[in-house]
Amino acid sequence: MRDLTQGSIPRHILAMAAPIGIGMLVQTLYFFVDLYFVAGLGDAALAGVSSAGLLNFIVMALTQMLSVGAVTLISHAVGRKDQPEANMVFNQTIVLSTICGIFTLFAGYLLGPVYMSSLGANQATIEAGNTFIRWLVPGLALQFALAAAGGALRGTGVVKPAMVGQMLTVLVNIILAPVLIAGWGTGHAMGIAGAGLATSIASLVGVLIMLVYFAKLEHYVAYHAGSLRPDFAIWKRMLNVGLPAGAEFLFMFIFMAVIYSIIKDFGAAAQAGFGLGSRVMQAIFLPIMAISFAIAPIAGQNFGARLPQRVRDTVWKAICIESVMMVSLTLICQIEPRWFVHFFSQDEAVVVVGAEFLQLISWNFVASGIIFACSGMFQALGNTWPSLISMGTRMISFVIPALWLSHQPGFKIVHVWYLSVATVTLQACISLALLRWQLKKSLRSME
Repeated sequence: MRDLTQGSIPRHILAMAAPIGIGMLVQTLYFFVDLYFVAGLGDAALAGVSSAGLLNFIVMALTQMLSVGAVTLISHAVGRKDQPEANMVFNQTIVLSTICGIFTLFAGYLLGPVYMSSLGANQATIEAGNTFIRWLVPGLALQFALAAAGGALRGTGVVKPAMVGQMLTVLVNIILAPVLIAGWGTGHAMGIAGAGLATSIASLVGVLIMLVYFAKLEHYVAYHAGSLRPDFAIWKRMLNVGLPAGAEFLFMFIFMAVIYSIIKDFGAAAQAGFGLGSRVMQAIFLPIMAISFAIAPIAGQNFGARLPQRVRDTVWKAICIESVMMVSLTLICQIEPRWFVHFFSQDEAVVVVGAEFLQLISWNFVASGIIFACSGMFQALGNTWPSLISMGTRMISFVIPALWLSHQPGFKIVHVWYLSVATVTLQACISLALLRWQLKKSLRSME
């Protein structure tokens, strides 16, 4: 357990964000390795895997629900020096993660074909996506166990073990990807199926690593069979914090699915270009996502310890750090966006769509940094509903106009990117306003 109620806040932010960011960077590398080998199978394969990969957002919505609830409740308990409460929350998170994992297995196999039929640009894309989903679903189900373990550790202020476990998991995936997809060393190329299988095997390795760590090395929170009986009061508290945060990722899934649906008439190359561009954008967002993940336990412990000024300082200093980073990344995307996409595909139609997406969408990088920081702070305060409200306003302001635009004469893909920039800016303004209101409300009783 690490005490985050003392010392320099910027130092705590960077110290926690660094290992989180490294772990996320390594995880992103395996996405890129998969994309590199899948891209060699053709536009239909790339479009199918990119479309099917959106299911990650649904799983992330559920895992975020668990991890955010665990981080918030455990960090508050740590701030109050209440170890029994932290342990009970951890064990209830194990129960919920098991239920969600089983649900994911059934839903993935039953609904995957229906999902791909609605988004695929052509039959080849649909078949590629279905193949990928069949082999990916076990890995998605195992993500819940990893989320439970990682959330518990972050709540106690410890991030390195989860980072090391994640890095080893990703390294396994990176090693397996060329072997299973392209048949390196075996001569038996599984193609798209290999990409899904590599992820599932790697996820299993990650779960085994975390089991060993908690059994041998973790002492503050631990598995207790007697604490596994469902405690609905804790479930309610966890879901009250976690559901809105999870719903944010569900909205992101809807947001991306709408875009894929709108641009499918432009062909598989357009979907592949957007898929590559969005993956690159996710990689660019790694630094600010790492900082936003660090905000929750830091501010959460200080909130539990009733230190209002340190709570305020955490978010405002994090926003300053993130803004500086995002300005630099925006300039890079404005100068040479094609380089990011050209590395993965030589198809000019794919490169044009992906580069154009990155160049235009980079104008909302700073606003996205503000949104992520506010989201982390809402988690720390134990009320994520304002974050959901801001995301909801973006969905309404984007989805309806985007669908309307797609049916207008002269519609072009770039119209969607311009609309996205405008709606993200609106969301950032709403998030800031709601954060100021929430800080005033939550911290008033401490002063």
